[in-house]
Amino acid sequence: MTETPSHRVLRAEVFLVLAVSLGKSAVYSLVSIIAKLTAPGGLASATSTLNASASPRPWLDLTYQVLGIFFALVPAALAVHLLSRDGTSPWRTLGLDVKRPFFDLSSGAGLAAVIGIPGLALYFAAREMGLNTTVVAADLPSQWWAVPVLILSAAQNAILEEVVVVGYLMTRMRQMRAGVVATIAASSILRGSYHLYQGFGGFVGNAVMGVIFALWYRRTGRIGPLIVAHTLLDIVAFVGFALLKDHVAWLSN
Repeated sequence: MTETPSHRVLRAEVFLVLAVSLGKSAVYSLVSIIAKLTAPGGLASATSTLNASASPRPWLDLTYQVLGIFFALVPAALAVHLLSRDGTSPWRTLGLDVKRPFFDLSSGAGLAAVIGIPGLALYFAAREMGLNTTVVAADLPSQWWAVPVLILSAAQNAILEEVVVVGYLMTRMRQMRAGVVATIAASSILRGSYHLYQGFGGFVGNAVMGVIFALWYRRTGRIGPLIVAHTLLDIVAFVGFALLKDHVAWLSN
């Protein structure tokens, strides 16, 4: 059996994985919210656009979207690869095997329901108080591929975040003998930090979600349900916004 690397090696590894993925996103997110806070009108007048169009030419736009989704998954693949060098199955470590499909799907749907409605309420409350930007969840052209791309984008977000921020980070912190509170705090604060560009409501909502997800993984050892829940939440947000934005004024006003 392969020995676990030293704490020094693990710290360097975690830093590098985060620096090319969600840690980098957190730094850019911090810069983004500072820019919005110091701009005329502050957060209340700012907009955060997700799933934006990348080209006025539809087929080129589709190409950019697919490439963006593919390369965004590379850090998750890297994390799985690094965990595989521990001498154990990374799929078992992460709880991504297919031994409990009904549990993963049903509990993931339940988590999405529990988190989704309070999260939406928090977003609107924070926006009304001027603590959040207006989030445009989808801004793709009206093409046949828009909804499939939004679904793939939702799945990509879920896989990247849950593999790196929950499964990988928490595993490495446990191997470095970090305390339970420190591990959960690191995972949840990181999750909130790379959503900070949306505003303080985005930070708080995602940090709370991070605590729930971290506790779930610690208790069950499975991120499969977390990926299911996160995918469902983002599909509802992305596809729902794209379908309703021209019919429901309060989505963008």
